[in-house]
Amino acid sequence: MQKTVLENQSEAIVNYNRMSYIINGEQTFVNSAAIHYFRMPREEWREVLVKAKLAGMNCIDTYFAWNVHEPEEGQWSFEGDNDCGAFLDLCAELGLWVIARPGPFICAEWDFGGFPYWLNTKKGIRFRAFDELYLSYVDRYMDKIIPIISEREVGNGGTVILVQVENEYGYLADDETASDYMLHLRDGILKRGVKVPLITCVGGAEGTIEGANFWSNADHHYKQLVDKQPDMPKIVTEFWTGWFEHWGASSATQKTAALYEKRMLEALRAGFSGISHYMFFGGTNFGGYGGRTVGASDIFMVTSYDYDAPLNEYGRVTAKYNTVKRLSYFVQAAKELLLNAVEGNGAAAALQQGYTARVREKGSERIWFVESAKEERETTSMLLGSGRTIPVTLNPGAILPVLDRMKVEPGVYLTCSTYLIGNEMLDGRHTLIITADNGQRSYLELETEQEIRVTHDGVRRQQLLDGGQRLILDLCHFQEAQLIDLMIGEKPYRIVVINKDTADRSWRVVEKSGVRWAIGYADLDRMPDGSLKAALDVSSEQPIHLGEWSCRQSTQDDSVSPYVHLRAPMLEGWQTASCKLSADGGQAAEQPVDFSGLGQPFGHLLYECEFESGNRTETQLVIPKLEDTARIYVNGKEQALVRRVGAAAVRIEIEPDNINKIQILAQNMGRLNFSPYLGEAKGIAGSVYWDGQSHDLRREWQAGNTSLHLDEVISLEGGSMIRNTFTLEGFNRAVLVGALSSKMKINGQEVTIPGYQDWFSHHTLDISAYICEGVNEIEMAYIKSPVERLELIAYSSEKELKGWHIANVDELEREDIVFDEGVCAGKPVWHTVQFAKPALPADVNAKLKLRLTGMSKGVVWLNGINLGRYWQIGPQEDYKIPMAWLKERNELVLFDEAGVSPTNVKLLYDPHSNKRWVPIG
Repeated sequence: MQKTVLENQSEAIVNYNRMSYIINGEQTFVNSAAIHYFRMPREEWREVLVKAKLAGMNCIDTYFAWNVHEPEEGQWSFEGDNDCGAFLDLCAELGLWVIARPGPFICAEWDFGGFPYWLNTKKGIRFRAFDELYLSYVDRYMDKIIPIISEREVGNGGTVILVQVENEYGYLADDETASDYMLHLRDGILKRGVKVPLITCVGGAEGTIEGANFWSNADHHYKQLVDKQPDMPKIVTEFWTGWFEHWGASSATQKTAALYEKRMLEALRAGFSGISHYMFFGGTNFGGYGGRTVGASDIFMVTSYDYDAPLNEYGRVTAKYNTVKRLSYFVQAAKELLLNAVEGNGAAAALQQGYTARVREKGSERIWFVESAKEERETTSMLLGSGRTIPVTLNPGAILPVLDRMKVEPGVYLTCSTYLIGNEMLDGRHTLIITADNGQRSYLELETEQEIRVTHDGVRRQQLLDGGQRLILDLCHFQEAQLIDLMIGEKPYRIVVINKDTADRSWRVVEKSGVRWAIGYADLDRMPDGSLKAALDVSSEQPIHLGEWSCRQSTQDDSVSPYVHLRAPMLEGWQTASCKLSADGGQAAEQPVDFSGLGQPFGHLLYECEFESGNRTETQLVIPKLEDTARIYVNGKEQALVRRVGAAAVRIEIEPDNINKIQILAQNMGRLNFSPYLGEAKGIAGSVYWDGQSHDLRREWQAGNTSLHLDEVISLEGGSMIRNTFTLEGFNRAVLVGALSSKMKINGQEVTIPGYQDWFSHHTLDISAYICEGVNEIEMAYIKSPVERLELIAYSSEKELKGWHIANVDELEREDIVFDEGVCAGKPVWHTVQFAKPALPADVNAKLKLRLTGMSKGVVWLNGINLGRYWQIGPQEDYKIPMAWLKERNELVLFDEAGVSPTNVKLLYDPHSNKRWVPIG
């Protein structure tokens, strides 16, 4: 294990008080980047971690995925991409603290919330519960994972500062109800050697520190923590920078960079002394590891876990990256005040109409959080104490931190109406770096106990007052950096005035030798020396040569920097093999068996049976337990693609007076990653029926004398009781599926749904015990409208289909075919193509992706590695091809369910791949 670059680790101690965590005796704002080692190749770890550090992150937050490390029972994997110990060692090498979150449940939009699929085969097991069987497997996992973490704590030469117990258990149960389970996990972590503080999030346990997970309503969450643990530090254990995406939904890009900035400032304003940015880099759900969540029957995660995060799926910087970097630099520059300030009297400042302010203060030092209610950017006047009126410019709806007599050092106080992003000794000078939008004016004032002498004025608009002990600067932020050098007594100071564009191209680099700055460099790919290795490998013998101070004026050179034209490999010469849809050689069973029951974690299963139809020409196929998408074939012809799952009723055409073959092709689309009902059977589990019936129950509800349609927008108070009826003739079984209410009666009998909460908006409920022949009445509490689904599926137990065969599609017989361009085969096929590894200049940091235009739904492999599911219904269009997984000769394989042509499939480089890393300076 490599030693950390941080000093005095042998004596490292993590303490805390109600204001903040204290690491190595120093108050620390825990500014953490959520980055999961298992969502990218190992070769990408360093680049992503260094980019996080250069954005001002001092900590990395990572889950540990049990199903990655024990994919099959008793088969452990801690090598290569799964070497989580090496990931922690790299964090230590780079001087980054770590918050370790070993689970065992992690959620994370990850398959089964991190549990291995085979755990679902243990009869009678209860997940996330004080259950002896479940905990016996958890303890075995903890025996493996906790030593890896504890050996890398701050006291053992590593940088792990906090370890989390479980995850978001408060969404399922209150602390008292959860106590036995949570304390078992807590005690198990402690007895396996962890000595750093233990934390929880959304739900607590005795002896742990609780954090909050949220995006908005910071004040509410802060108050909850204060009420619960007044003497503990308050951190945001998950600050949601973006959101996940699922198949068939819109792109999740609603959290803009401007709103991200405002929400971070709300957290600082409330008093939080730590933020973990979930996600800082999302990565990819390779293989079958994308999960599924509540809210509807078909919320299956896309393969990309980009999350609209500060670093995108390819590790490139985004607008959010620049935003969080600016805020992180501000936090570092004002850290001592931020970590020791308390809520003050906002009425101590006067503002013009349309603006409000709240303040945090430490003695006479203050940070004002000024908020605009205006619809355009305006400059307002703010009256501070002692009759000082300063100008403050805010964007519409924005919050801006204003420093009011913040102590820079003893006897020197700063007032500033825009972002202070640098406040430290550089090249023998105490340097203050100020940034605002291009062309914007800002106000800076220094008050000192000694005389101020300006030795170089790059601003021209200054006032020296009070016998030279007060300096006021009227600043305009240009494209060109402006420098003001001055002496306060005998100590040299420098003020650097830059605009936002330049700030985005500026970097605070923390190294073993100290802090260095580079101002005016376009991005990481164009740092000094032009070498990615030099930029990323801070422990190399060739460190970044920035000097104690490096400032590059903006010039036209940026617009004429050389580019290299890249062309991605062409995908030509596809070979296609059809899939023989026959499960004859598969496993025989009276009823369909789910994926776990067949020992198959992911992929596709083909279910097949035959039945006699009598004189019927059509019927309704009923699958009471279907948790994945499925294609229905009758006599070899596809008749339906089932998307809305939980239970399904599908109308099919059949041949009268004949034996009909039913085939169901089911793809495991991901297990629930959050739900009280973890461990749902994937694929089909249990009986399938024919001659059923389906009713859309969203219409004709009654609330008193008012008729309501739940598929329309209606106005009704939540919790109001509504009623409906349905008629059943010749059916003795029924399933209700969709947006149910947890408060329900059927035919006057209360229906209990243990664990279900209305906001889940989806459940599958067997109501066979409550129904009767003829008219039935259902009553439930109104939740919301419109709802996408509320369906009653009825069937008879006498119409069960028996005698099934089940086969793994990967093992089905294949037949090479000549594929006519643009023609759909109408059944599953495998497409295979070869391509050479692209020859790239050494100074090009290329990122490759696959665009599957025109394809239907399936799986993609690269050189035998499962890159994940695809489904061209959006929002995902492109699929990451890790450069680290390329060989000199590469094989790309697509399994396409509908058998469409790969004519328009192509490889692309992401837009940033055209940049050279240009040596500068």
